[in-house]
Amino acid sequence: MSETRTTADFWFDPLCPWAWMTSRWMLEVQKVRPVDVRWHVMSLAVLNEDKLDQVPEEYRETLRTTAWHPVRVAIAAEQLHGPDVLGRLYTAMGTRFHNQGRPHTREVLAEALEEAGLPAELVEYAEKDTYDAELRASHKEGTNKVGQEVGTPVIAVPGPDGTEVAFFGPVVTPAPKGEAAARLWDGTLLVASTPGFYEIKRTRTQGPVFD
Repeated sequence: MSETRTTADFWFDPLCPWAWMTSRWMLEVQKVRPVDVRWHVMSLAVLNEDKLDQVPEEYRETLRTTAWHPVRVAIAAEQLHGPDVLGRLYTAMGTRFHNQGRPHTREVLAEALEEAGLPAELVEYAEKDTYDAELRASHKEGTNKVGQEVGTPVIAVPGPDGTEVAFFGPVVTPAPKGEAAARLWDGTLLVASTPGFYEIKRTRTQGPVFD
């Protein structure tokens, strides 16, 4: 494997458990391949705002309201403190939401900000549209690479010939570790960089395993 380090751009919404699984896998990939992850915010609320009538009713209300809060806090942190804070803020949020099963409340968001070393007042942006234009721009940058019919996460990385390769997923549980993480990375790049390749899929028989 080449030791020239590669940047993998990763678009996430903190609420998505499957994006969380993929993000934990990418942290493993960084250990076993010369890859550095660069984090970006996307939004399930934005993705679904024009098709709310197509989602389950119990999920619909979340998309209208609280789904905006974590991504607004994340984009405010990025805008005010730089993109390098997103990785640790995402980890702090995701650990609480997914591993600990905590609710998406202001209190939990404030805890995540504190853990990430960010000002507590950023939680005030949860219900403000101050940086919604920047949030939508970040979201659009990710979805434009793969299309509107997919969700989070989106990963974009230089392919073997240097041309950008972007894809949704992979959707996997539990997050592979060590050499298993490396094999999945190598295989994902192989199929994603194949001209004309679009999809591999099978029915999910297991939910996210947060280990």
